[in-house]
Amino acid sequence: MNLLRFIIRLAMVLPLIIFALLCVGLVYPWLGAGPRAWLNRNWSRCLLRACGIRLSVSGEPRLQGAVLWVANHVSWIDIFVVNAVRSTSFVAKAEIRSWPLVGWLAVGAGTLFIDRGQRHAVHDMGQAIHKCFARGDAVGLFPEGTTSEGFSLRPFHASLFEPARQSGVAIQPVAMRFFHKGQRSGFASFVGEETLVANMWRVLGGTGVAVELVFLPVLPATAEGGEPPTRLELSRMARDAIASKL
Repeated sequence: MNLLRFIIRLAMVLPLIIFALLCVGLVYPWLGAGPRAWLNRNWSRCLLRACGIRLSVSGEPRLQGAVLWVANHVSWIDIFVVNAVRSTSFVAKAEIRSWPLVGWLAVGAGTLFIDRGQRHAVHDMGQAIHKCFARGDAVGLFPEGTTSEGFSLRPFHASLFEPARQSGVAIQPVAMRFFHKGQRSGFASFVGEETLVANMWRVLGGTGVAVELVFLPVLPATAEGGEPPTRLELSRMARDAIASKL
C-alpha cells in the first residue's frame, strides 16, 4: 500500500512541478505581483493536497504589507506550507537550490538563497530582503539555520533580523507543529543523515500527516526603556514566543 500510495501521489506531484516550471519560465515574466502571489499560494495548496498533507492555521497572520515571518524549521515541506497561507520569499541555504524537485520548486516560489560560505553573503541577502520589504512582500526566515524534529529549538542566528529592524517592518513569529495520525510527531521531519528521497518516500507513502501553523503576536517595536530592540533582543523574543507553542 505504501508503494501504491507513493506512486499515485508522485503522479499527482510531477504535473504540478511541470506546471510550476512552465509558469516561472513563460507566464511569470508577463504577470504582476498580485497574480504571481495568487498562483504561488494556490499552487502550494494543491501541492500539499497532492502530498496528502493537511494544513490548519491559527492566530492572525499578516496578510497585507511587508512582514518578516520567523519560523522553526522541520522539513522541506515548510516553505510550501507557509506559501499556502501567503506567497512568501523565504531565506534558505544555497544547497537547497540543487535538490531535485524541491530545489526547482523553491526557485519558483521566489526563495532567496544564501551561501554562508561567501564573505558578503549576509550583507547581500540583507539588500535582497530590503527590496522585498520595499515592494510590501512577506519574507520568511528560519533562524535556526537547519531542521529539527519540531519539538525544541536550536539557537537562533540574529543577523537577518536586521533588515526588518532597520526598515521598521513587523516581525511575526510562527510556530510550525507537525502531526501524524492525530499526535505530535517527527514523522515528516527531515533531519540528520537522511536523504531527501528517503524522506519523500516516507511522507508521500504515509497517511495522516498534518501541520498546524500558529501565528503569534507581532514583536513589540520598542524594548524596555522605549528604545528600539536590537536584533539580538528581537531574536530572543521570537525564539521565546515560538518555543512557548512547541
